[in-house]
Amino acid sequence: MRFGLIANLKRVGANDAIESFISWAQGQKHELILCDDLKSIVPDYPLFTTRQELAVDVDILVSMGGDGTLLAAARSVGKESTLLLGVNLGSLGFLTQQTPQQLVPALEAIVAGNYRIEERMLLRAEVEGSTGLPLPCALNDVVVDNGPISRVVDINLRVNGEDVVTYTADGLIVATPTGSTAYSLAVGGPIVTPGMDAIIAAPIAAFSLTTRPMIFSGDDVLEVKIKSERRPAILTLDGQVATELEDSQVVRITRADFRARFVVFPENSYYKLLRSKLHWGVPPSF
Repeated sequence: MRFGLIANLKRVGANDAIESFISWAQGQKHELILCDDLKSIVPDYPLFTTRQELAVDVDILVSMGGDGTLLAAARSVGKESTLLLGVNLGSLGFLTQQTPQQLVPALEAIVAGNYRIEERMLLRAEVEGSTGLPLPCALNDVVVDNGPISRVVDINLRVNGEDVVTYTADGLIVATPTGSTAYSLAVGGPIVTPGMDAIIAAPIAAFSLTTRPMIFSGDDVLEVKIKSERRPAILTLDGQVATELEDSQVVRITRADFRARFVVFPENSYYKLLRSKLHWGVPPSF
């Protein structure tokens, strides 16, 4: 098999995990291609390519780091839909389910075919009058807010051409089921199982007791317009890619026409992760 590797070198244990992966691949006669920003770790290694080319060249792309590293990997894979395996070098690791100690057994299970594929929807964001974002998709969420300035703004939400609500809030999170356990959850959004096709709209600190998050169909088209006369608003994808919005500029958000495909194993069920990572349903100890 042909494996690819993206890694966050700032994470503790990254060097050891990379060397372990290389040793396993060479010992088992599998081809392993590294992202070219890893040259500083193993300068004598013969196989490197760019992040953009990795998804084309490999069967499975391994992401080592935190959930943010995996989010960036999913966006870079894009329409190639290359299988993704997350290895957690961070603290939470809700998306990156395998530990470094589990990496080699996971790789051996993949080679033996003892895994399943879980597909997850992404969102696509288009900004009216813009030439386009370089990577306009998000696996977790699309956020529109007023940036670092603490001031409420008016945000109009239309769905399939119909006015739904105008929020007075700090911002609006439009999330996927995958992102339902991220920023959206922190502002009171619902947990949505990742296999569903749904879009969550969750206001940030809404200035109304009656304004609540809403769930829409994955087939719906959402249009978000923010009123921010004093300074540009900010559009952010997965908390990593940002662009400014002019006053009353419209952001059109739809389901992307491709899905992220993750390698998962039976022992890492979604509900088990909710309990172990987010302590879902676990009573507090006194």
